[in-house]
Amino acid sequence: MRQALAEARLVTLVGVGGVGKTRLALHVARELRRAFRDGAHLVELAKVQDPALVPQAVAAALDLHGQTVRDATTVVVDYLADRQLLLVLDNCEHLIDACAALATTLLTNAPGLRVLATSRQPLGVPGEQLCPVSPLSVPAANEPLGSPSQYEALALFEQRAAMVSPEFTLEAANGPAVAQLCRRLDGIPLAIELAAVRVRVLSVEQILNRLENRFQLLSAGKRDAVPRHQTLRAAVDWSYELCTEAERLLWARCSVFAGEFDLDAVETVCVGEGLTGDDVFQGITGLTDKSILTRVADAPRARYRMLDTIRQYGRQRLAEAGEDATVRRRHRDYYLGLAERSDAESTGPRQGEWIARLNAERPNLWAALDYCLATPGEIRTGLRLSTALWFYWIAGGIVREGRHWLDRALALDTDAGPERARALWLAGWIAICQGDAAGALSLLEQSRCLATQLGDDTALTDALQAIGCALEWNDKPTQATPLLDEALARHRASGRWTTPGLLNFAERAQSAALLGDTETAMALLREAETLCTARGERWALSWTEWGVGLGWWRAGKPSQAALHLSPALRKKQEVDDRLGIVCCVELLAWVAEAEGDPHRAAVLLGATERMWELIGRPLFDTHTLLAWRDQARVRAREALGEKRFGSCCRQGAEMSQQDVIALALGERAAPAPATRAPAQAPVTSLLTKRELQVAALVASGKSNREIAASLVISRRTAEGHVEHILTKLGFTCRSQIAAAWAAASATPRASHS
Repeated sequence: MRQALAEARLVTLVGVGGVGKTRLALHVARELRRAFRDGAHLVELAKVQDPALVPQAVAAALDLHGQTVRDATTVVVDYLADRQLLLVLDNCEHLIDACAALATTLLTNAPGLRVLATSRQPLGVPGEQLCPVSPLSVPAANEPLGSPSQYEALALFEQRAAMVSPEFTLEAANGPAVAQLCRRLDGIPLAIELAAVRVRVLSVEQILNRLENRFQLLSAGKRDAVPRHQTLRAAVDWSYELCTEAERLLWARCSVFAGEFDLDAVETVCVGEGLTGDDVFQGITGLTDKSILTRVADAPRARYRMLDTIRQYGRQRLAEAGEDATVRRRHRDYYLGLAERSDAESTGPRQGEWIARLNAERPNLWAALDYCLATPGEIRTGLRLSTALWFYWIAGGIVREGRHWLDRALALDTDAGPERARALWLAGWIAICQGDAAGALSLLEQSRCLATQLGDDTALTDALQAIGCALEWNDKPTQATPLLDEALARHRASGRWTTPGLLNFAERAQSAALLGDTETAMALLREAETLCTARGERWALSWTEWGVGLGWWRAGKPSQAALHLSPALRKKQEVDDRLGIVCCVELLAWVAEAEGDPHRAAVLLGATERMWELIGRPLFDTHTLLAWRDQARVRAREALGEKRFGSCCRQGAEMSQQDVIALALGERAAPAPATRAPAQAPVTSLLTKRELQVAALVASGKSNREIAASLVISRRTAEGHVEHILTKLGFTCRSQIAAAWAAASATPRASHS
């Protein structure tokens, strides 16, 4: 496999279901991850049903929490363009066209990328190398066994049988029967595993005889007429028939879940019409014992999953029973209820728990949303579901996915109603987070007009507040202030405080900070603290603290700023608010510089540059904040000197998020300055004169904005030069350019003229 990936950039493992393609791909990824500078990443596509979500799934696997309006494909392309990694696309067959299109785009634009796909059929992409996955080795019919464990199929049977019957061993007495059984199962791992669990109640000979009866039904008595995919079908059929009636029904109904699921979900979705709560509990145990369900390891609460082959079989049985539509609707209803509970409890102490839980349920949420938008009469419910998930989209940093579902639902349902007004408000809010000021204002104005038309005071208040927020992040705090004041007055008058309403304090405190009014910002913080503390709310409060910290930094009092930014960062860490975390670290870097610690400031600035790469536009692309950021960088560079500043930035870029937070909070010291940059290949022989100029500025720690200003070019052109240098040199980050420049500078023959 190593040789195949060396010769071809796309290798597809092909074979029938259950033959072990995923297992082999994971083994290859583990073996080769160190051979790729940026490691190996798994994309589990069995959980994805909508072809449009394939790029989103890849972005999620790469941990790209994009906060921009760029589509997921563009974000992934930009991220991979200068990286060297192995991307594993697992279970492509039901999304073959989408996978082929994305693989083509990525391989065209990312020269350091290798793709390992698993599928029951080829992707059909030029340059694709197919690697058929063979079944496990089994002894020939007349072959003396010798040592049975030398055959892969027999070894797997023994391993799985011993898990359910510890006294089972492969020996001379049962070896021939096990060998014959594995031959009849064509060495297909999944079929062997399903048969092996039966040794708890049957002898190997009994298992073999029962399977022979099943094969005779499939082949009408012609033993050679059973193709390999039918062999697996026979094994799964037999496992199904050996289940109790309740277990069969539970198997079929559990097939509606995408990815993992927990006992609460099963009890809600599957109980009824032949299944009681006790049936479900006992059935989960029975199906797990029979290897139909697998319990997920290390989950804080019991969670289960089905292999894709097993799930597809269950869906066929569900359709045959005429229950597919009913159970899918129950599935949607359960996740709608879950989303609405998260909405209701978003103003309480469980914010971090809800983000983690909804992350675990992401594939099921996609399936529920897809059901709503693909089923006649259910689109309005899709609007309900997509807006109920607002806290997950915003606080969880999943804004691109939120925008995808909201845009689809709004396009399909244009009728006036409170659901549409709220969906327009949320889509506008997400657009703010993406730095799309024009798009945000358009959506929010539609929401405001519709709320006025409907006489919906709550929706009108939310729209006014969000319009003020959009203006504020668009460098218009003076225009934003009266709208935010009006919205805040309406919230106070209603007496109903939700987290979006409490966020009004943060937005108004930020506008006060931008206008230099720290007294108002502090008064707002005190009121917010009273309201949030009484409810156990922490996320909106953290943003209010951030806004106040911004105000004190602007007022020239960095120590006061840190007193508010540090607790804000701790709260954001609890929720895993990635956008909030980098915003806090950014300001604490400015504080460090202002307090005379340019070394710590430079390390933090290097860290935030790397963090912004994964998220999107720094500081919502707000010009005032970006200017202050550049000023902090300039002062830190002047204090340290260009070489040391660049070294500190490189150190920050290589730190983990946990270490960055600890450094920002003063809980650990900044790493000692590197005495010498790591040697890299000289750049002078590879770069053009303009690229050398850009590389020198990158090495000195200048941002893209500063490079553009120094060379009198556009920011976009500067970004393009940096990206081209990274690609040309096979680098993944700016710090490597700086290291290469330092190495070339130390070489007597190097010339940077």
